[in-house]
Amino acid sequence: MNRSLVSAAAATAGALLALQTPGPAHASGAAAFRATSHPILFVHGYSGDGSNWNTMADRFMADGWPASHLSRWSYDWRQSNATTAQQLSAEIDRLLAATGATRVDIVSHSMGGLSSRHYLKNLGGTSKVDAWVSLGGPNHGTDSANSCFDTSCTEMRIGSRFLTALNSGDETPGSSRYATWWSPCDAVINPDSSVSLSGAVNTRTACLGHSALLTDATVYAQTRDRINS
Repeated sequence: MNRSLVSAAAATAGALLALQTPGPAHASGAAAFRATSHPILFVHGYSGDGSNWNTMADRFMADGWPASHLSRWSYDWRQSNATTAQQLSAEIDRLLAATGATRVDIVSHSMGGLSSRHYLKNLGGTSKVDAWVSLGGPNHGTDSANSCFDTSCTEMRIGSRFLTALNSGDETPGSSRYATWWSPCDAVINPDSSVSLSGAVNTRTACLGHSALLTDATVYAQTRDRINS
């Protein structure tokens, strides 16, 4: 099951190009965008970029979210997740100012969950984030990170100093609503139990690969309903 995240990312890129995932029909009722819905900041993972979210963002737009409320943010994934969290803070402030909203929702994939959790825990993010979502996040580390050496990747190793500090005390602090999704067939996050957090709503998916969490229609619908509840 072990593999380098770099190799996994390369495989993911090819899979995403080949995959065709049409969006669902326009949602109604609680599943659709409404006046109380928040803008969404998408945070990609290791070796990714904002385009990883194209399928999910298109589905949110089909369900009524304005393009202005969907930030497919990109960052330097090699740097420390703590540095990324500081940049994420600035992007959230920009998104709030642009939309006039008072809070945002964060949807993260893989390593994107770590920088966004650091923001919530250490940079005052819980006052600006309503719902936080982790899709296949290495919240307690993954042994796949043992074979890559970027600063961000070493922080994903089980027992790393970064993760020890991030998981100390309350794993889901503040008033933000936390939710995770994990797959029993995710070969990048080992062990599977790494994703779940104490105090979060933790959901097991069908047998999905790591990148499929970004494009699966059921995961999308569950994520949409969770953040919009």
